Parts: sequence; C-alpha cells; structure tokens
Amino acid sequence: MTKMTKKKPLEQILIRLKVHPDERFNRIEPCSEGVYEVWVKAKAERGLANAAALALLAQELNCPSKNLRLIKGSKSPSKIVAWIKSNA
Repeated sequence: MTKMTKKKPLEQILIRLKVHPDERFNRIEPCSEGVYEVWVKAKAERGLANAAALALLAQELNCPSKNLRLIKGSKSPSKIVAWIKSNA
C-alpha cells in the first residue's frame, strides 16, 4: 500500500503589471499594492519582454520565477500575473 500525503494548500496573489519593452534599462517600480510598472530592454517579440518582466518581478518579490504565472495580457502591455505561494 502506498502512503498518501497531503498537499500543502496554495495561496495565489494577483499582481498587475504595465510593461514597457525595448527600453534602455531594466527597472521595476511599485505603483501601489499589487501594481508594478516594469521597463525592460527586451523587445516585445516571441515573449522576450514577458520573460524579462517576470524575471524582474521575481527578483523584486524575492521568489523563484517558477512561482509566477502570466494569467492575462501575453500580447498587451497591461498584464495580470499570479504569484503562487505555498502555505507551509
């Protein structure tokens, strides 16, 4: 018999981003709670700017980028990202 283990409950926090691609510098600024404005050097093609924005956000939140999911806005400057945190 296999022993069943309980999974830890997950908490999901939604974050709004406004991304400015093809900029001179990478930077991120919090605007209000759960809202960030992000400037990235990457161009807005093939998801490069999205990946760069998620990497900057992960650095800002001090979490691994695998815990961030792009929920809405993959082809728009305004995006909604889910930050998935496990409750330990």
